[in-house]
Amino acid sequence: MDHTTSGASASRPLWAGRFSAAPEGELERFGASLPVDKQLWREDVAGSKAHATMLAAQGVISEEDRDAIVAGLDDVAGRIGRGELAFDEDVDEDIHMAIEHVLTEEIGAAGGRLHTGRSRNDQVALDFRLACVRMAGELREAALGLAGTLLARAEEHLGVVMPGYTHLQPAQPVLLSHHLLAYLWMLVRDVRRLDAARDAANVSPLGAAALAGTTYPLDRAAVAEALGMDGVIPNSMDAVSDRDFALDLLYACAVCQVHLSRLCEELVLWCSAEFGFVEMDDSHSTGSSIMPQKKNPDFAELVRGKTGRVVGDLTSLLVTLKGTPLTYDKDLQEDKEGTLDACDTLLHSLHAVEGMVRTMHVREGRMREASHEGYMAATDLADYLVGRGMPFREAHTVVGRIVAECVARGVTLQELSLDELRAHSGLFEEDALAAIDVDEVVRRRTTYGGTGHAAVEAQLAEARAALEALAG
Repeated sequence: MDHTTSGASASRPLWAGRFSAAPEGELERFGASLPVDKQLWREDVAGSKAHATMLAAQGVISEEDRDAIVAGLDDVAGRIGRGELAFDEDVDEDIHMAIEHVLTEEIGAAGGRLHTGRSRNDQVALDFRLACVRMAGELREAALGLAGTLLARAEEHLGVVMPGYTHLQPAQPVLLSHHLLAYLWMLVRDVRRLDAARDAANVSPLGAAALAGTTYPLDRAAVAEALGMDGVIPNSMDAVSDRDFALDLLYACAVCQVHLSRLCEELVLWCSAEFGFVEMDDSHSTGSSIMPQKKNPDFAELVRGKTGRVVGDLTSLLVTLKGTPLTYDKDLQEDKEGTLDACDTLLHSLHAVEGMVRTMHVREGRMREASHEGYMAATDLADYLVGRGMPFREAHTVVGRIVAECVARGVTLQELSLDELRAHSGLFEEDALAAIDVDEVVRRRTTYGGTGHAAVEAQLAEARAALEALAG
């Protein structure tokens, strides 16, 4: 993929001049990238228009050729967008050759001048970078959409108490709003990672040519500015071989998909009969082909399942890049399929999870009931004793014995009388019963970032401001 001028006929590859024969049949199809990179046609047209405009401004091609090229590319783009142009995978190796092939058929010799001062090495790097910029933008919008829905549900259910877990065992009661906001902050970090990946991609390699630059008087900065890019890559060898930006985007996708998988795992648990915390809307559930009563959280499970695929896309590119010497190697053709797949998978996953969260029915009563199970006020009972002078380790032991008694009797901490508490320590007074009320247990978590009502209200305001800043 190193040719920098174009004069090949439509029936032979761009690089055919050096060869007496070209790969045929299965080998030709094996080496082709058109089935994948045809998704980059918009970016290829945009890059070619900017390149042709710059060539004319530098006096490399005539203004007449520029006008013919730009008009021809607009026509090709319109035909592709309307579905009127089918790519011939038996003729063209990649999207770059396919578009130039059609353009040259339409406008003649001017089309052959488009490739002046350009290699497919820097051309494909540009197209891929522009695509990554576009996809990062689409993903950030979808992630912000889900974050906004989480914020809305957290505001809607402020005050609802539910169990918090460690090791998937009941630990301490928390507010549902607090739990949902934990995922919102994950998405805030995801958006920032996507923004960083977008910034990494948004610099232009065009003008690097095959690897060493070119003798034509190109204005690389003008092309970058025309494409809305932040600048140009200063080293031509790095420009054509760098795929760090794709790794950055894949990493952002993988982390975000993992976050969605964690949320979906909880949704699957919460809508089970054993938990019963939520009910998924019918529009986001499926049934069984044999069991009429079933209502399955299939889409949550599918998001969870697709996580391995996105993580695999990241791993695949890391392994592909590890042995590639400078500069361009055919290995780099493998950069696009996994990246496009990861971005597409994550985008659909974000939309699916947003719909699930927005439409799910929260069973507040069941959450509150479960908050009395598992002896989740035990820490507060120990803190009560500490407040009356007992060392924490001793208080921990005393409350552990109380919990053991509750387990043996099959009662909750809240069902114990004051006399039963005092049987374990004379430090317990009447206010000990209030200390283990679940609402009070939650309310007293007043530290910044805690689950107390006042702390969560402050957190909601902070989350709202964070999303507004990111959206702005």
